[in-house]
Amino acid sequence: MEVLSFIPVFSKGIADLIVPIQRDEYGIDIAYDDQPDLKDIAAFYQNGAGNFWVAVDGTQVVGTVALKDIGAQQAALRKMFVATSHRGSDKGVAKELLNTLIGHARMVGFRTIFLGTTAQFLAAHRFYEKNGFELIDVAELPESFPRMDVDTRFYRLNLG
Repeated sequence: MEVLSFIPVFSKGIADLIVPIQRDEYGIDIAYDDQPDLKDIAAFYQNGAGNFWVAVDGTQVVGTVALKDIGAQQAALRKMFVATSHRGSDKGVAKELLNTLIGHARMVGFRTIFLGTTAQFLAAHRFYEKNGFELIDVAELPESFPRMDVDTRFYRLNLG
């Protein structure tokens, strides 16, 4: 397994990973066409100091994570998804994706990373908290944070 920056060849694998997790596992009524950020990943995420990464096992996309530059040395963590077959601390895919994102964020000078998630993503809550993210109130989000309608829990990681 390796973590690579997004290039267009990964687009179909990204859609094939993310949309079924959103719809089938978490019951979110969303389609690929409802997600303009996925339709143009380079323009949405790979501008400013942001980026989008994929975890690839052979030729299969098994994980994703994105860092959206929202200005003022702040970023939003988005699109963190890992295939069921590659989940768990023994596999290390989620941790490797997060380490890649945090390493990049520090290297380019971000001071804070924010994220939003839904109440259903209980394992994600534990994962973020275990990795230093603190639960915050929605009022603590910067105005530039790209909030999704389904998000009800918000986290912050201070990078110092």
